[in-house]
Amino acid sequence: MIEQLHPRIIENKDWATLLFVLTFAVVAMTKSAYETRFSEFSKLIFSDKYAKIYRDNSHMKNSFTVGLFFVQIVSFAFFILLTMNIFGHASKTDWVLFIQIATFLLYFILGKYLIEKIVAASFNIDEFVELFNLQKVTYRTYIGVLILPINAILFYYNNIPQIIPLVIIGISLCISIYSYFISIKTYQNVIIGKLFYFILYLCALEIAPYYFLYYWITKGSA
Repeated sequence: MIEQLHPRIIENKDWATLLFVLTFAVVAMTKSAYETRFSEFSKLIFSDKYAKIYRDNSHMKNSFTVGLFFVQIVSFAFFILLTMNIFGHASKTDWVLFIQIATFLLYFILGKYLIEKIVAASFNIDEFVELFNLQKVTYRTYIGVLILPINAILFYYNNIPQIIPLVIIGISLCISIYSYFISIKTYQNVIIGKLFYFILYLCALEIAPYYFLYYWITKGSA
C-alpha cells in the first residue's frame, strides 16, 4: 500500500517573534533612557501626576513619545489581528494583514491629528487642542504598552475564549473615558471659555470618526 503524502502546513511565527522582541526592546530602552518619567508613566492609571508634570506640548515630539508611539501601533495592530483570529476572521500569522492593519492605524491616527490641528486653528483653540492631544496620546500609549505582553501571550496560545478580547476592549474603553474626564478636569477653565467650540470639536473629531469606523467595519463583516 502506497501512503499518500499530505503537505504539512507550518505557520510562520518568526516575523511576530522578531517584532515582539524589537518592541519590548524599545520599551526597555525607553525605560532606561527616561527612568523617572517612565516610572511615573507606569502609574498613570492610579495617579494623574504624570499628566500634570508632562503637560507641556513640547513633550509631544520627543524620543520618549515617538518610541512609545511605535510600540502603540505595533501593539494595537497585534491586538486587532488576534481579535480577528479569535473570532474566526483571519489567521494570526498573516503578516501581510498585520502590515495592512498597522498602516491603517498609522494613517488614521496621523490623519486625525492633522485634521484636528486644522480645525483647532479655525476655531482658534490651538493651544488647548495641543494639550488635549498630548493627554490622549499619553493614555492611548499607556493602553498600548499595557496590552503588549498580553498580545504576546495570546499570540502563542490557541483556543483563546472570545470573552478575553472583549474584556480587554472594555477595560481599554474605561481607561479612555477616564482620560477624557482627566483632560476636562485639567483644562476646565479653558473649556468653559470656549464651550461651544469644544462641543463641536468633540462631535466632529472625537465621536464621528469612531462611529463611522465602527459602521464601516460592522457593515463590511455583515
